[in-house]
Amino acid sequence: MSVAGGNVSDDTTATRRRPPRWALLSIAIFFGLFYAYDVWEAVGNLVGLNLQAQSLATELSGFGWAVLIFGVLLPVLVYALAYWLGRNRAFGVQGLTLLVGLCAVAAVSLDIAAVFSLGRLIV
Repeated sequence: MSVAGGNVSDDTTATRRRPPRWALLSIAIFFGLFYAYDVWEAVGNLVGLNLQAQSLATELSGFGWAVLIFGVLLPVLVYALAYWLGRNRAFGVQGLTLLVGLCAVAAVSLDIAAVFSLGRLIV
């Protein structure tokens, strides 16, 4: 510690302690399970709507395939982005980043289900 002109400078305030890697990884895995469930739901929608279309002797439109595949890829992409943005940050910041991403995925998934009904996805 040095005193220069009445200002006290301390080198310990300039360095930041990083959280343990295992704790950050366990937060990422915890939220990753919820993202994986969203992917599972999207795959279920893709398979279920495809089977429903086949039982009606028709098929999914190209637009329907695009919407349903987007629903499968969205949780994976948002999780990767949220993990990348929250890496090497405090526990709360990483958890909050992953939670906000999960909320965004849920909102977009609900919008897809509400806007694109079964009739618009089947030829």
